[in-house]
Amino acid sequence: MKETQRQAVPNSLRHFRKQRGLRQQDVAEVLDIKDASIISKWENGYCIPHIVNLVKLAVLYRTMVDAIYIDLRMTEKRQIHEKERRLKRKANINKGR
Repeated sequence: MKETQRQAVPNSLRHFRKQRGLRQQDVAEVLDIKDASIISKWENGYCIPHIVNLVKLAVLYRTMVDAIYIDLRMTEKRQIHEKERRLKRKANINKGR
C-alpha cells in the first residue's frame, strides 16, 4: 500500500507568537497544555489546534481566528473559485448541446 504524505497546513501562529514576544512554553502554560511540543506541531502545520484552543490563541495573540489561518483561507478560496469557474464552463458547454 502506498503511503500518503500529509501536507502541512499553512498558518501564522509563529508570527503572532513572536510578535507578542512569547516562547512556545509560555503559550503552552497560558493554554494549560502540559507538553509545549504541541505548540511547535501547530506552528509547523502538522496538527491543528482544537477550536477552543484556536480561540484562546487568537485572544492571546490579539487577533482574529481567521487571521491565524489566512494563508490557508486564501489558498482554499483560489481553489474553490477555480472549481466554480470550471463547473460554470461545463454547464455552459452542456447547455449548448
